Amino acid sequence: MYIYSRYCQLSQPRMVSESEPRMLYTDGAAPQGDKESSKTLEGCQVVQDSDHSSHPHEFPEGGFAACATAFGSFLVQFCGFGYTTSFGVYQDFYTQHYLTNETSSAISWIGSLNAFSITAVGLISGLLYDRGYFYHLIITGSLLQSFCLFMLSLSKPDQYYQIFLAQGLGSGIASGLMYVPCMAVISHYFRRRRTLVMTFVASGSSLGAIIHPIMLNNLLNGRLGFANGVRVSAGFVSILLLTACLCMRTRLDPPMTPANYIVAARKCIRDVPFIFMIAGGFFFQTGFYYPLFFFQLDSIKHGISVNFSFYSLVILNVSNFAARVTSGFIAAIIGVPNLTIVATISCGVLTLGMIGLSSLASVVVLGVMYGFFAGLYIAMVAPLLASLTPDLSELGARMGICFFLAGFGSLIGTPISGALLTSNYTWWIPALFSGIVSVTGSMMYFTMRFVFVRRQIREKAYCPT
Repeated sequence: MYIYSRYCQLSQPRMVSESEPRMLYTDGAAPQGDKESSKTLEGCQVVQDSDHSSHPHEFPEGGFAACATAFGSFLVQFCGFGYTTSFGVYQDFYTQHYLTNETSSAISWIGSLNAFSITAVGLISGLLYDRGYFYHLIITGSLLQSFCLFMLSLSKPDQYYQIFLAQGLGSGIASGLMYVPCMAVISHYFRRRRTLVMTFVASGSSLGAIIHPIMLNNLLNGRLGFANGVRVSAGFVSILLLTACLCMRTRLDPPMTPANYIVAARKCIRDVPFIFMIAGGFFFQTGFYYPLFFFQLDSIKHGISVNFSFYSLVILNVSNFAARVTSGFIAAIIGVPNLTIVATISCGVLTLGMIGLSSLASVVVLGVMYGFFAGLYIAMVAPLLASLTPDLSELGARMGICFFLAGFGSLIGTPISGALLTSNYTWWIPALFSGIVSVTGSMMYFTMRFVFVRRQIREKAYCPT
Protein backbone atom coordinates (compact mmCIF):
# COMPACT_ATOMS: atom_id res chain seq x y z
CA MET A 1 0.00 0.00 0.00
CA TYR A 2 2.86 2.37 0.73
CA ILE A 3 5.41 1.03 -1.74
CA TYR A 4 4.46 3.26 -4.64
CA SER A 5 4.25 6.38 -2.46
CA ARG A 6 7.72 5.71 -1.08
CA TYR A 7 9.02 5.09 -4.59
CA CYS A 8 7.53 8.31 -5.92
CA GLN A 9 8.74 10.37 -2.97
CA LEU A 10 12.26 9.14 -3.53
CA SER A 11 12.09 9.83 -7.23
CA GLN A 12 10.44 13.25 -7.02
CA PRO A 13 13.56 15.44 -6.48
CA ARG A 14 15.06 14.21 -9.73
CA MET A 15 11.87 14.99 -11.61
CA VAL A 16 11.75 18.53 -10.21
CA SER A 17 15.33 19.44 -10.85
CA GLU A 18 18.58 17.85 -11.76
CA SER A 19 20.51 20.62 -9.99
CA GLU A 20 21.26 19.66 -6.42
CA PRO A 21 22.62 23.08 -5.28
CA ARG A 22 19.19 24.61 -5.88
CA MET A 23 17.75 22.28 -3.26
CA LEU A 24 20.44 22.67 -0.64
CA TYR A 25 19.28 26.01 0.76
CA THR A 26 15.54 25.66 0.57
CA ASP A 27 15.30 26.33 4.33
CA GLY A 28 17.09 29.67 4.21
CA ALA A 29 19.76 31.78 2.60
CA ALA A 30 23.37 30.82 2.07
CA PRO A 31 25.51 30.55 5.22
CA GLN A 32 26.66 33.90 6.65
CA GLY A 33 28.21 32.89 9.96
CA ASP A 34 28.95 30.03 12.27
CA LYS A 35 25.41 29.78 13.67
CA GLU A 36 23.73 30.27 10.34
CA SER A 37 26.16 27.85 8.76
CA SER A 38 25.28 25.16 11.27
CA LYS A 39 21.58 25.73 10.66
CA THR A 40 22.08 25.54 6.94
CA LEU A 41 24.10 22.38 7.28
CA GLU A 42 21.25 20.86 9.25
CA GLY A 43 18.87 21.84 6.49
CA CYS A 44 21.26 20.42 3.92
CA GLN A 45 21.47 17.17 5.85
CA VAL A 46 17.69 16.80 5.87
CA VAL A 47 17.48 17.34 2.13
CA GLN A 48 20.42 15.09 1.47
CA ASP A 49 18.86 12.38 3.61
CA SER A 50 15.62 12.61 1.68
CA ASP A 51 17.58 12.74 -1.53
CA HIS A 52 19.87 9.96 -0.45
CA SER A 53 17.86 7.18 -2.01
CA SER A 54 17.04 8.96 -5.25
CA HIS A 55 20.15 7.61 -6.94
CA PRO A 56 19.91 3.99 -8.09
CA HIS A 57 23.45 3.10 -7.02
CA GLU A 58 22.60 3.98 -3.41
CA PHE A 59 20.06 1.15 -3.26
CA PRO A 60 21.62 -2.25 -2.64
CA GLU A 61 19.51 -3.79 -5.44
CA GLY A 62 20.53 -7.16 -4.05
CA GLY A 63 22.78 -8.73 -1.47
CA PHE A 64 22.02 -11.07 1.39
CA ALA A 65 19.93 -8.65 3.49
CA ALA A 66 17.84 -7.55 0.52
CA CYS A 67 17.18 -11.08 -0.70
CA ALA A 68 16.43 -12.32 2.81
CA THR A 69 13.94 -9.49 3.34
CA ALA A 70 12.23 -10.20 0.01
CA PHE A 71 12.01 -13.89 0.89
CA GLY A 72 10.57 -13.08 4.31
CA SER A 73 7.95 -10.82 2.72
CA PHE A 74 7.11 -13.64 0.30
CA LEU A 75 6.50 -15.98 3.24
CA VAL A 76 4.26 -13.42 4.97
CA GLN A 77 2.13 -13.14 1.84
CA PHE A 78 2.07 -16.95 1.61
CA CYS A 79 0.79 -17.29 5.18
CA GLY A 80 -1.45 -14.22 5.23
CA PHE A 81 -3.46 -13.36 2.14
CA GLY A 82 -2.67 -16.77 0.66
CA TYR A 83 -4.42 -18.43 3.60
CA THR A 84 -7.38 -16.05 3.35
CA THR A 85 -8.02 -16.83 -0.30
CA SER A 86 -8.06 -20.53 0.57
CA PHE A 87 -11.23 -20.09 2.60
CA GLY A 88 -13.25 -21.91 -0.05
CA VAL A 89 -11.97 -25.18 1.47
CA TYR A 90 -13.30 -24.17 4.89
CA GLN A 91 -16.57 -22.96 3.36
CA ASP A 92 -17.13 -26.40 1.86
CA PHE A 93 -16.09 -28.27 5.02
CA TYR A 94 -18.09 -26.11 7.41
CA THR A 95 -21.22 -26.28 5.24
CA GLN A 96 -21.21 -30.05 4.85
CA HIS A 97 -19.62 -31.30 8.09
CA TYR A 98 -18.67 -28.89 10.86
CA LEU A 99 -21.28 -26.11 11.00
CA THR A 100 -24.27 -27.94 9.59
CA ASN A 101 -26.70 -25.89 11.68
CA GLU A 102 -25.55 -22.63 10.05
CA THR A 103 -26.53 -21.20 6.68
CA SER A 104 -24.07 -20.64 3.84
CA SER A 105 -24.49 -16.91 4.39
CA ALA A 106 -23.51 -17.11 8.06
CA ILE A 107 -20.48 -19.26 7.25
CA SER A 108 -19.31 -16.92 4.49
CA TRP A 109 -19.26 -14.06 7.02
CA ILE A 110 -16.17 -15.74 8.51
CA GLY A 111 -14.21 -15.52 5.28
CA SER A 112 -15.52 -12.12 4.25
CA LEU A 113 -14.62 -10.55 7.61
CA ASN A 114 -11.15 -12.09 7.33
CA ALA A 115 -10.65 -10.59 3.85
CA PHE A 116 -12.05 -7.19 4.87
CA SER A 117 -9.89 -7.04 7.99
CA ILE A 118 -6.72 -7.25 5.89
CA THR A 119 -7.55 -4.01 4.06
CA ALA A 120 -9.20 -2.29 7.04
CA VAL A 121 -6.38 -3.01 9.49
CA GLY A 122 -3.92 -2.14 6.73
CA LEU A 123 -5.08 1.44 7.10
CA ILE A 124 -3.77 1.43 10.68
CA SER A 125 -0.69 -0.70 10.10
CA GLY A 126 0.39 1.62 7.29
CA LEU A 127 0.33 4.61 9.64
CA LEU A 128 2.28 2.68 12.28
CA TYR A 129 4.79 1.50 9.68
CA ASP A 130 5.42 5.11 8.64
CA ARG A 131 6.26 5.87 12.27
CA GLY A 132 8.88 3.13 12.53
CA TYR A 133 6.93 0.24 14.07
CA PHE A 134 7.86 -2.34 11.43
CA TYR A 135 9.17 -5.04 13.78
CA HIS A 136 6.33 -4.53 16.25
CA LEU A 137 3.76 -5.07 13.49
CA ILE A 138 5.42 -8.12 11.94
CA ILE A 139 6.11 -9.92 15.22
CA THR A 140 2.68 -9.13 16.70
CA GLY A 141 0.93 -10.19 13.49
CA SER A 142 2.90 -13.44 13.30
CA LEU A 143 2.19 -14.36 16.92
CA LEU A 144 -1.50 -13.50 16.54
CA GLN A 145 -1.84 -15.51 13.32
CA SER A 146 -0.24 -18.55 14.92
CA PHE A 147 -2.33 -18.19 18.09
CA CYS A 148 -5.61 -17.82 16.20
CA LEU A 149 -5.01 -20.87 14.01
CA PHE A 150 -4.20 -23.03 17.02
CA MET A 151 -7.31 -21.69 18.75
CA LEU A 152 -9.28 -22.56 15.62
CA SER A 153 -8.18 -26.17 16.06
CA LEU A 154 -9.82 -26.15 19.51
CA SER A 155 -13.17 -25.01 18.13
CA LYS A 156 -15.98 -27.50 18.60
CA PRO A 157 -18.52 -28.60 15.96
CA ASP A 158 -21.50 -26.24 15.57
CA GLN A 159 -19.85 -23.62 17.80
CA TYR A 160 -20.05 -20.80 15.29
CA TYR A 161 -18.84 -18.00 17.55
CA GLN A 162 -15.56 -19.81 18.31
CA ILE A 163 -14.67 -20.17 14.63
CA PHE A 164 -15.88 -16.64 13.85
CA LEU A 165 -13.65 -15.06 16.51
CA ALA A 166 -10.56 -17.18 15.79
CA GLN A 167 -10.62 -17.33 11.99
CA GLY A 168 -12.80 -14.43 10.92
CA LEU A 169 -11.70 -11.70 13.32
CA GLY A 170 -8.39 -12.74 14.88
CA SER A 171 -6.69 -14.18 11.81
CA GLY A 172 -7.93 -11.27 9.69
CA ILE A 173 -6.45 -8.70 12.07
CA ALA A 174 -3.17 -10.64 12.16
CA SER A 175 -2.88 -10.67 8.36
CA GLY A 176 -3.80 -6.99 8.22
CA LEU A 177 -1.02 -6.08 10.64
CA MET A 178 1.58 -7.78 8.43
CA TYR A 179 0.28 -7.02 4.93
CA VAL A 180 1.41 -3.40 4.47
CA PRO A 181 4.79 -3.61 6.30
CA CYS A 182 5.94 -6.73 4.46
CA MET A 183 5.29 -5.05 1.10
CA ALA A 184 6.55 -1.59 2.00
CA VAL A 185 9.90 -2.79 3.37
CA ILE A 186 10.90 -3.85 -0.15
CA SER A 187 11.35 -0.14 -0.96
CA HIS A 188 14.28 -0.05 1.48
CA TYR A 189 16.44 -2.22 -0.76
CA PHE A 190 15.25 -1.97 -4.35
CA ARG A 191 14.51 0.75 -6.86
CA ARG A 192 15.38 -0.41 -10.36
CA ARG A 193 14.30 -3.97 -9.60
CA ARG A 194 11.42 -2.95 -7.34
CA THR A 195 8.65 -3.98 -9.72
CA LEU A 196 10.27 -7.36 -10.29
CA VAL A 197 10.74 -7.97 -6.56
CA MET A 198 7.23 -6.77 -5.76
CA THR A 199 5.87 -9.23 -8.30
CA PHE A 200 7.84 -12.01 -6.61
CA VAL A 201 6.58 -11.03 -3.15
CA ALA A 202 2.95 -10.67 -4.28
CA SER A 203 3.12 -14.08 -5.92
CA GLY A 204 3.53 -15.53 -2.43
CA SER A 205 -0.20 -15.11 -1.83
CA SER A 206 -0.98 -16.91 -5.09
CA LEU A 207 1.37 -19.76 -4.26
CA GLY A 208 -0.17 -19.96 -0.79
CA ALA A 209 -3.62 -20.15 -2.39
CA ILE A 210 -2.34 -23.17 -4.33
CA ILE A 211 -0.56 -25.03 -1.52
CA HIS A 212 -3.01 -24.37 1.34
CA PRO A 213 -6.12 -25.82 -0.41
CA ILE A 214 -4.26 -29.02 -1.32
CA MET A 215 -2.95 -29.35 2.21
CA LEU A 216 -6.24 -28.46 3.95
CA ASN A 217 -8.43 -30.69 1.79
CA ASN A 218 -6.25 -33.69 2.52
CA LEU A 219 -5.94 -32.89 6.23
CA LEU A 220 -9.56 -31.98 6.99
CA ASN A 221 -11.05 -34.81 4.96
CA GLY A 222 -8.38 -37.38 5.85
CA ARG A 223 -7.58 -39.47 8.92
CA LEU A 224 -6.46 -36.53 11.06
CA GLY A 225 -9.79 -34.73 11.02
CA PHE A 226 -10.49 -31.09 11.73
CA ALA A 227 -8.70 -30.50 15.03
CA ASN A 228 -5.40 -32.24 14.24
CA GLY A 229 -5.53 -31.14 10.60
CA VAL A 230 -5.81 -27.47 11.55
CA ARG A 231 -3.00 -27.93 14.09
CA VAL A 232 -0.71 -29.28 11.38
CA SER A 233 -1.63 -26.33 9.17
CA ALA A 234 -1.08 -23.91 12.08
CA GLY A 235 2.32 -25.44 12.82
CA PHE A 236 3.32 -25.14 9.16
CA VAL A 237 2.26 -21.47 9.07
CA SER A 238 3.99 -20.74 12.38
CA ILE A 239 7.33 -22.13 11.16
CA LEU A 240 7.14 -20.06 7.98
CA LEU A 241 6.24 -16.88 9.88
CA LEU A 242 9.10 -17.46 12.32
CA THR A 243 11.43 -17.78 9.35
CA ALA A 244 10.01 -14.57 7.89
CA CYS A 245 10.58 -12.64 11.14
CA LEU A 246 14.20 -13.80 11.22
CA CYS A 247 14.76 -12.83 7.58
CA MET A 248 13.26 -9.34 7.31
CA ARG A 249 15.25 -6.24 8.24
CA THR A 250 14.67 -2.52 7.68
CA ARG A 251 17.38 -0.28 6.22
CA LEU A 252 16.00 3.27 6.07
CA ASP A 253 14.66 5.55 8.77
CA PRO A 254 10.91 6.26 8.74
CA PRO A 255 9.83 9.46 6.91
CA MET A 256 9.99 12.64 8.98
CA THR A 257 6.51 13.76 7.87
CA PRO A 258 4.11 10.82 7.39
CA ALA A 259 1.17 11.30 5.03
CA ASN A 260 -1.80 13.18 6.49
CA TYR A 261 -4.92 11.11 5.86
CA ILE A 262 -7.31 13.95 6.70
CA VAL A 263 -5.80 16.29 4.13
CA ALA A 264 -5.65 13.51 1.55
CA ALA A 265 -9.28 12.56 2.21
CA ARG A 266 -10.42 16.14 1.62
CA LYS A 267 -8.66 16.19 -1.73
CA CYS A 268 -10.11 12.79 -2.67
CA ILE A 269 -13.68 14.06 -2.28
CA ARG A 270 -13.06 16.57 -5.09
CA ASP A 271 -11.26 14.05 -7.33
CA VAL A 272 -14.00 12.64 -9.60
CA PRO A 273 -11.96 9.79 -11.22
CA PHE A 274 -10.84 8.66 -7.77
CA ILE A 275 -14.44 8.60 -6.53
CA PHE A 276 -15.46 6.46 -9.50
CA MET A 277 -12.55 4.12 -8.78
CA ILE A 278 -13.72 3.64 -5.19
CA ALA A 279 -17.26 3.00 -6.44
CA GLY A 280 -15.94 0.53 -9.00
CA GLY A 281 -13.87 -1.27 -6.39
CA PHE A 282 -16.83 -1.50 -4.02
CA PHE A 283 -19.23 -2.97 -6.58
CA PHE A 284 -16.66 -5.25 -8.15
CA GLN A 285 -15.42 -6.68 -4.86
CA THR A 286 -19.01 -7.35 -3.83
CA GLY A 287 -19.07 -10.08 -6.47
CA PHE A 288 -15.35 -10.80 -6.73
CA TYR A 289 -15.05 -13.30 -3.86
CA TYR A 290 -18.09 -15.41 -4.78
CA PRO A 291 -16.14 -17.84 -7.04
CA LEU A 292 -13.23 -17.97 -4.58
CA PHE A 293 -15.47 -18.98 -1.67
CA PHE A 294 -18.10 -21.13 -3.40
CA PHE A 295 -16.33 -22.69 -6.41
CA GLN A 296 -15.39 -25.95 -4.67
CA LEU A 297 -18.80 -26.37 -3.01
CA ASP A 298 -20.52 -25.56 -6.30
CA SER A 299 -18.53 -28.28 -8.07
CA ILE A 300 -19.35 -30.92 -5.48
CA LYS A 301 -23.06 -30.11 -5.38
CA HIS A 302 -23.23 -30.40 -9.18
CA GLY A 303 -22.04 -34.00 -9.04
CA ILE A 304 -18.42 -33.43 -9.99
CA SER A 305 -16.01 -35.95 -8.49
CA VAL A 306 -15.16 -34.99 -4.91
CA ASN A 307 -11.47 -35.72 -5.45
CA PHE A 308 -11.40 -33.49 -8.51
CA SER A 309 -13.48 -30.76 -6.82
CA PHE A 310 -10.83 -30.57 -4.09
CA TYR A 311 -8.48 -29.28 -6.79
CA SER A 312 -10.91 -26.80 -8.36
CA LEU A 313 -9.52 -23.95 -6.26
CA VAL A 314 -6.00 -25.08 -7.10
CA ILE A 315 -6.77 -24.77 -10.83
CA LEU A 316 -8.18 -21.29 -10.27
CA ASN A 317 -5.21 -20.12 -8.21
CA VAL A 318 -2.56 -21.56 -10.54
CA SER A 319 -4.09 -19.44 -13.29
CA ASN A 320 -4.20 -16.51 -10.88
CA PHE A 321 -0.48 -16.94 -10.20
CA ALA A 322 0.31 -16.93 -13.93
CA ALA A 323 -1.71 -13.74 -14.42
CA ARG A 324 0.12 -11.86 -11.69
CA VAL A 325 3.48 -12.78 -13.16
CA THR A 326 2.53 -11.70 -16.69
CA SER A 327 0.37 -8.67 -15.78
CA GLY A 328 3.24 -6.19 -16.04
CA PHE A 329 4.00 -7.18 -19.63
CA ILE A 330 0.34 -6.96 -20.66
CA ALA A 331 -0.16 -3.59 -18.95
CA ALA A 332 2.86 -2.19 -20.79
CA ILE A 333 1.09 -2.93 -24.07
CA ILE A 334 -2.52 -1.86 -23.46
CA GLY A 335 -2.21 0.39 -20.39
CA VAL A 336 -3.21 -0.03 -16.76
CA PRO A 337 -6.74 1.51 -16.93
CA ASN A 338 -7.61 -0.49 -20.05
CA LEU A 339 -6.36 -3.74 -18.55
CA THR A 340 -8.36 -3.08 -15.38
CA ILE A 341 -11.54 -2.59 -17.41
CA VAL A 342 -10.91 -5.74 -19.46
CA ALA A 343 -10.20 -7.79 -16.33
CA THR A 344 -13.28 -6.62 -14.42
CA ILE A 345 -15.69 -7.08 -17.34
CA SER A 346 -14.28 -10.55 -17.99
CA CYS A 347 -14.62 -11.53 -14.32
CA GLY A 348 -18.22 -10.33 -14.28
CA VAL A 349 -19.12 -12.27 -17.41
CA LEU A 350 -17.39 -15.41 -16.14
CA THR A 351 -19.22 -15.14 -12.82
CA LEU A 352 -22.47 -15.07 -14.78
CA GLY A 353 -21.12 -18.10 -16.63
CA MET A 354 -21.07 -20.03 -13.35
CA ILE A 355 -24.83 -20.36 -13.81
CA GLY A 356 -24.02 -23.00 -16.42
CA LEU A 357 -21.48 -24.92 -14.32
CA SER A 358 -22.47 -28.56 -14.60
CA SER A 359 -19.56 -30.65 -15.87
CA LEU A 360 -15.89 -31.27 -15.28
CA ALA A 361 -14.99 -29.34 -18.43
CA SER A 362 -16.95 -26.29 -17.28
CA VAL A 363 -15.16 -26.35 -13.92
CA VAL A 364 -11.77 -26.36 -15.63
CA VAL A 365 -12.63 -23.64 -18.15
CA LEU A 366 -14.26 -21.33 -15.61
CA GLY A 367 -11.50 -21.92 -13.07
CA VAL A 368 -8.68 -21.18 -15.50
CA MET A 369 -10.30 -18.12 -17.06
CA TYR A 370 -11.67 -16.56 -13.89
CA GLY A 371 -8.41 -17.15 -12.03
CA PHE A 372 -6.44 -15.45 -14.80
CA PHE A 373 -8.58 -12.30 -15.05
CA ALA A 374 -8.91 -12.08 -11.26
CA GLY A 375 -5.11 -12.15 -11.03
CA LEU A 376 -4.86 -9.34 -13.57
CA TYR A 377 -7.28 -7.21 -11.57
CA ILE A 378 -5.45 -7.72 -8.27
CA ALA A 379 -2.13 -6.87 -9.89
CA MET A 380 -3.50 -3.63 -11.43
CA VAL A 381 -5.11 -2.05 -8.36
CA ALA A 382 -1.99 -0.35 -6.97
CA PRO A 383 -0.64 0.86 -10.37
CA LEU A 384 -4.08 2.23 -11.23
CA LEU A 385 -4.17 4.22 -8.01
CA ALA A 386 -0.71 5.57 -8.78
CA SER A 387 -1.81 6.80 -12.20
CA LEU A 388 -4.81 8.63 -10.68
CA THR A 389 -2.82 10.42 -7.98
CA PRO A 390 -1.67 13.95 -8.97
CA ASP A 391 0.40 14.47 -5.79
CA LEU A 392 2.49 11.33 -5.52
CA SER A 393 3.49 12.05 -1.93
CA GLU A 394 -0.14 11.28 -0.96
CA LEU A 395 -0.33 7.97 -2.78
CA GLY A 396 0.01 5.83 0.34
CA ALA A 397 -2.82 7.67 2.06
CA ARG A 398 -5.01 7.41 -1.04
CA MET A 399 -4.38 3.69 -1.29
CA GLY A 400 -5.33 3.24 2.35
CA ILE A 401 -8.56 5.21 1.89
CA CYS A 402 -9.46 3.38 -1.32
CA PHE A 403 -8.75 -0.10 0.05
CA PHE A 404 -10.71 0.62 3.22
CA LEU A 405 -13.84 1.94 1.50
CA ALA A 406 -13.84 -0.50 -1.41
CA GLY A 407 -13.17 -3.33 1.04
CA PHE A 408 -16.72 -3.06 2.36
CA GLY A 409 -17.77 -4.77 -0.87
CA SER A 410 -15.76 -7.85 0.07
CA LEU A 411 -17.30 -7.72 3.56
CA ILE A 412 -20.93 -7.89 2.42
CA GLY A 413 -20.64 -9.67 -0.94
CA THR A 414 -20.30 -13.33 -0.03
CA PRO A 415 -22.79 -13.22 2.88
CA ILE A 416 -25.39 -11.82 0.46
CA SER A 417 -24.52 -14.55 -2.04
CA GLY A 418 -24.79 -17.17 0.69
CA ALA A 419 -28.22 -15.86 1.70
CA LEU A 420 -29.36 -15.98 -1.94
CA LEU A 421 -28.05 -19.53 -2.24
CA THR A 422 -30.37 -20.78 0.56
CA SER A 423 -30.29 -24.29 1.97
CA ASN A 424 -31.72 -25.61 -1.32
CA TYR A 425 -28.53 -24.60 -3.17
CA THR A 426 -30.17 -22.49 -5.88
CA TRP A 427 -26.90 -21.65 -7.60
CA TRP A 428 -28.10 -19.40 -10.41
CA ILE A 429 -29.38 -16.63 -8.08
CA PRO A 430 -26.08 -15.80 -6.28
CA ALA A 431 -24.17 -16.23 -9.55
CA LEU A 432 -26.52 -13.76 -11.24
CA PHE A 433 -26.23 -11.27 -8.37
CA SER A 434 -22.43 -11.49 -8.19
CA GLY A 435 -22.07 -11.23 -11.95
CA ILE A 436 -24.31 -8.15 -12.20
CA VAL A 437 -22.57 -6.23 -9.40
CA SER A 438 -19.17 -7.14 -10.88
CA VAL A 439 -20.19 -5.81 -14.30
CA THR A 440 -21.56 -2.70 -12.57
CA GLY A 441 -18.14 -2.22 -11.01
CA SER A 442 -16.48 -2.53 -14.42
CA MET A 443 -18.82 0.21 -15.72
CA MET A 444 -17.62 2.45 -12.87
CA TYR A 445 -14.04 1.78 -13.94
CA PHE A 446 -14.95 2.62 -17.54
CA THR A 447 -16.49 5.92 -16.40
CA MET A 448 -13.39 6.60 -14.31
CA ARG A 449 -11.18 6.19 -17.37
CA PHE A 450 -13.43 8.45 -19.48
CA VAL A 451 -13.35 11.27 -16.90
CA PHE A 452 -9.63 10.84 -16.29
CA VAL A 453 -8.76 11.01 -19.99
CA ARG A 454 -10.91 14.12 -20.44
CA ARG A 455 -9.12 15.77 -17.53
CA GLN A 456 -5.73 14.95 -19.05
CA ILE A 457 -6.76 16.39 -22.41
CA ARG A 458 -8.03 19.57 -20.74
CA GLU A 459 -4.82 19.98 -18.74
CA LYS A 460 -2.70 19.57 -21.86
CA ALA A 461 -4.82 22.18 -23.65
CA TYR A 462 -4.26 24.68 -20.84
CA CYS A 463 -0.57 23.90 -20.43
CA PRO A 464 0.86 23.01 -23.87
CA THR A 465 4.52 22.10 -23.39
